[in-house]
Amino acid sequence: MPHPPPAPTREFAMRFTSTPRGARLARRLVSHRLNEWGHPYTSPANETVTLIAAELTANAVRHGHVPGRDFHLSVTETAPGNTLRIEVTDTRAEKLPAPGTQPLDGESGRGLLLIDALADDWGVTPRPNGPGKTVWAVSHAPSGNGNPRRVGVLGGN
Repeated sequence: MPHPPPAPTREFAMRFTSTPRGARLARRLVSHRLNEWGHPYTSPANETVTLIAAELTANAVRHGHVPGRDFHLSVTETAPGNTLRIEVTDTRAEKLPAPGTQPLDGESGRGLLLIDALADDWGVTPRPNGPGKTVWAVSHAPSGNGNPRRVGVLGGN
């Protein structure tokens, strides 16, 4: 029988307008909150989770937008293990994310590839209280210096 996930030790949650400006604000607030939680701006955990949040919120604005509806973002940190979970909820249930559906040389469609490369796990669940979906990603914050998944080493550069 599976065990329920441990309760979060820290949580940040907020609704944002479903606009590019709302997505930018969400990304900035995630980075600031992680810094307050002890993951400095230039740390692998902050860079990774901020990039994941940026991609998920951009997708919520671009593909999950319903006029007059906001998207909801939450970030939780669970100890032990410093697991960081990002959830972005929008109100469009019919547009589910599908990685690898866009050509690699296209102008868009690589955000889910980044999430797949950076997150330890990710998925989609139905929105619990109404129409829509929640796209979530989990990242395990490194306990020491160095992270082979650091943003700067993606693609070997």
